[in-house]
Amino acid sequence: MKNTAALYKALNERILVLDGAMGTMLQRYKFSEEDYPGERFKDWEYFLKGNNDLLSLTQPQAIEEVHRKYLEADADIIETNTFSGTTIAMADYHMEELVYELNYESAKIARKICDEFTNLNPDKPRFVAGSMGPTNKTASLSPDVNDPGFRAITFDELRLAYKLQAEALLDGGSDILLVETIFDTLNAKAALFAIDEIQEERNIKIPIMVSGTITDASGRTLSGQTAEAFLISISHLNLLSVGLNCALGAKQLTPYLETLSKNSDFFISAYPNAGLPNAFGQYDESPEFMAEQIREYAEKGLINIIGGCCGTTPPHIKAIADLVKDYEPRKISVKI
Repeated sequence: MKNTAALYKALNERILVLDGAMGTMLQRYKFSEEDYPGERFKDWEYFLKGNNDLLSLTQPQAIEEVHRKYLEADADIIETNTFSGTTIAMADYHMEELVYELNYESAKIARKICDEFTNLNPDKPRFVAGSMGPTNKTASLSPDVNDPGFRAITFDELRLAYKLQAEALLDGGSDILLVETIFDTLNAKAALFAIDEIQEERNIKIPIMVSGTITDASGRTLSGQTAEAFLISISHLNLLSVGLNCALGAKQLTPYLETLSKNSDFFISAYPNAGLPNAFGQYDESPEFMAEQIREYAEKGLINIIGGCCGTTPPHIKAIADLVKDYEPRKISVKI
């Protein structure tokens, strides 16, 4: 992992900025039912609209454009367009066979754009985070209220799916693997187990970011864990960072970030939504308002990595980047 030393150096010097929402940006293109399959998959017998990961193959110029806009907004870390890039999630579109290619090509696109910006300003290196979403199945909870013991997926099925995704993301040039939006920690543990297998097999150290999701004001994940329990559950690996994203706005995340920051020796990340969704599912927080909410994280020394989730755009990331450049990162002692 050739950029690992540069990544740790940057983290010790300043608060790094993660990009914002990919889905929010892609909605602006108003892609039609024909745009998703493109020429290559025009005869696919299943409905493909909504498969954003597929756009890395059929509309790569749009994915490039989104990455570029976030880098122009001063993001340090760009996420690959692979949130649903597992065989489990792609089964909805009958595209399991494409999973390696989807992840590999998505990482290549992000790598290319990051390298462009790093070459323009070597003092501000840009990094690719391979996005590994939670899948649409949970290992801890039953989807059937009449059969609480039923599980739609096993740990081993998750492990194999995540391993294929992680290998492709690394082969495509990812600097970091980001296990994100975790609502079920058992799913995350399967992903971490798979990544650890790859570390052993390839004899490499992979910087791993882990980001959980507090789903409501109770301060718990969907599978019932508190922030502290979540941290304990995933601290067996030597992670790059642990943090929280999605579900809540910046203000609502503050107490849970304080818990992680107080109890962890890892770097801390946060990328909240642009507030809570309104009645129409839209996010109303302006870039300036959201940045002001995040000021508390910086003033309290809670964070090392900050970005945006649902509803955030390049102007949100720019406002956040402009704010945090005046603050010191949270201090920890690290060994590469």
